[in-house]
Amino acid sequence: MAALHFAAHNLSFFLLFVGLMENEYMKGLIESFSQHLKEANEIGKQTIFESAEKEIHNVVVCGLGGSGIGGSIVSKLVESELAVPFISLKGYHLPAFVSSNSLVICCSYSGNTEETLSLYHQAVQKGAEIAIITSGGKFKELAKSEGYNHLVIPGGLPPRAAFGLAFPQLLFCLHKYDLIGSALIDDLNKGVALIETNEESVQRAAKELANFLSDKTPVIYAESRWEGVLIRFRQQLNENAKMLCWHHVIPEMNHNELVGWRKEDQNLAVVIFRSQQDYYRNRERISYNKEVIAKYTPNIMEVEAKGDSFIAQALYLIHLGDWCSYFLAESKSIDSVEVDVITGLKNMLAKLD
Repeated sequence: MAALHFAAHNLSFFLLFVGLMENEYMKGLIESFSQHLKEANEIGKQTIFESAEKEIHNVVVCGLGGSGIGGSIVSKLVESELAVPFISLKGYHLPAFVSSNSLVICCSYSGNTEETLSLYHQAVQKGAEIAIITSGGKFKELAKSEGYNHLVIPGGLPPRAAFGLAFPQLLFCLHKYDLIGSALIDDLNKGVALIETNEESVQRAAKELANFLSDKTPVIYAESRWEGVLIRFRQQLNENAKMLCWHHVIPEMNHNELVGWRKEDQNLAVVIFRSQQDYYRNRERISYNKEVIAKYTPNIMEVEAKGDSFIAQALYLIHLGDWCSYFLAESKSIDSVEVDVITGLKNMLAKLD
């Protein structure tokens, strides 16, 4: 029995040591965010695209998880400029409207995401214009063998940690098809400078937010144009910090979820992402929401975005959220990289016909 106890103790120590090493790895990846953005900028500038054969009437971005979050964020960034409909798909099936006048952008960091490959094959059958963003795998092979426009980024990272490399390529892709101008790309570069200038203050704010969320269930709110940023934060809390949470957006939540605040719960911690650019009526809604929510939990924190542009503020909040998820994992001594349950799911699916 003593030998078994000693072995179990050693195994626990070993797993803790591995987790700490993995956390250092994740820390380095988050620290590399601005460098990833710079590298992405060089890749985007140097990649040459062929023009589409037909006029593009709509854009469909296909991708899931860390590969798909860029579509959710870009959909909001471009909505005031992009003159055609834009949707971000996260499943197996293309909508019926996709045609030869559709631009279908397949985003798969590994190059082997089964849902995105399914969408790709449907897009081929519909004769759509196809562009690919990947680091390798089947999608890199397809891009080269079929002659599709493609952007290739460095591989070998957890997909969620490759966000800074992958997300800018969507902007470059839209720009290369003449669907948007260069202003967002210019703002992206300014956002990189903002991150580098404010790195220490971002980490301080992230530690404060992590302390606030410790041992709580996060509830994340913001104006609707920040929804992609909220989703990114939620996903990072899920994967890095191994926490459940939820998000909603204003004003939509004022028509439903606000009514659900009826029971006092000290374990709920509300985080509200704010911006000086928020619509004035939504600012008033947020003030009212806080009055209602304060009756049921004392845990309410606001996080103010920094930056002069929408994209710079988005990058600031994303980076802060990434750091927060890391600090939460560190405080709980858990492995921020490990996603064994997802690997298990993929292994199960691989056995299906």
